[in-house]
Amino acid sequence: MSHLLRKARREQQQRIHVTPENASWKYVGFQALALQAGETWEGEFADAECCLVLVAGKATVGAGAETFADIGERMSPFEKLPPYAVYIPPATRIRIAAQTDLEVGLGLSSQVTGQYPVRLIKPDQVAVMNRGEGSNLRRIHNILMLDQPAERLLLTEVFTPSGNWSSYPPHKHDSDRLPEESYLEETYYHRVNPAQGFVFQRVYNDDRSLDETMSVYDGDCVIVPEGYHPVGVPHGYESYYLNVMAGPVRDWKFHNDPDHEWILTSS
Repeated sequence: MSHLLRKARREQQQRIHVTPENASWKYVGFQALALQAGETWEGEFADAECCLVLVAGKATVGAGAETFADIGERMSPFEKLPPYAVYIPPATRIRIAAQTDLEVGLGLSSQVTGQYPVRLIKPDQVAVMNRGEGSNLRRIHNILMLDQPAERLLLTEVFTPSGNWSSYPPHKHDSDRLPEESYLEETYYHRVNPAQGFVFQRVYNDDRSLDETMSVYDGDCVIVPEGYHPVGVPHGYESYYLNVMAGPVRDWKFHNDPDHEWILTSS
């Protein structure tokens, strides 16, 4: 199995646990939590900012002195409603009480100072757009991108229809050479509908010293330390993924694989 693929721990409350240490990088962490109705989770990230995303279900979320009661609208990410999210600075106690069965994504970035306060991000603050065309069409929910303040974190959701591709043409953001390209570590938290399906994700660099193609199942996570990273969805299934990115500069500038960039200008 590829070292880039983190399999879902389906019998545990903490389904996915990525840290800078176990990913062998510097900034990004990610956790996926699954709580049953009535269950609670508490935690704190001493040196990381957090964006808590309600992937599915309703909850009351406490962060420090703030409490956001009865938030969450969609019972499945595949309802394609924009999510509720909570931005949380480091060293802030977090409390999650599940009012329904609940799925939560915790996007994290280390190397922060805590300059932004706790805030609720409501669905009407999440920019929604379509990107691409034909079999490259997908739906984007920009939860915590450059239009929203944070120290390093960038988060977005992507919905890819049956038979389509996303993160495509293949692009990368592994070089710190702004303004052309920014260095950003990235995680992909995948959901598949129906749940018995799978998607493919390839991660490769220019000299092919890294070239991995993975079969990714519902609830799995892929880490992208470098290289291009397209996703393909088989016929009959649809894909959701939650992206978490962070790097030394909070900017999203990517470089397309020159072998495939012609796709953008083809008729």
